[in-house]
Amino acid sequence: MLTMNYRYRIYPDATQQTERLEWLETCRGVYNYALRELKDWMAWRKCPVDRCSREKEYIIPADEPFPSYHRQPNNLPQAKKKFPHLGKVHSQVLQTTIRRLHDTWDAFRKRGDGFPRFKKFGQFKSSKTSNDRRVTLNEPR
Repeated sequence: MLTMNYRYRIYPDATQQTERLEWLETCRGVYNYALRELKDWMAWRKCPVDRCSREKEYIIPADEPFPSYHRQPNNLPQAKKKFPHLGKVHSQVLQTTIRRLHDTWDAFRKRGDGFPRFKKFGQFKSSKTSNDRRVTLNEPR
């Protein structure tokens, strides 16, 4: 069976480009928040109980489970209620953003690749839905 791929070039106007940039920045914020949860959980497990500063450190309950890929996307509905701007981006896009983080985390644990890093403004150039459709933001020439 022959499979053919088509690539369609779109030319968004200025408002569509700004909206798309807002979506990517929202995805970046979700990625950074999920990474912060992961790093906080690990840091709290490293700190000896008798030496942690309750004033300077965020205290995570001892029975709090690891912020896994299956747990973090389940928290998105509550986050959308708390932060309404998350509702502008489709939920599958936010879930695959978290999946992207956990794929990086798994590569770090298995192969020793670099630890996942926080993303700066403009570092998210594309997003992906669960049906493998990648949308890339191309800068105008």
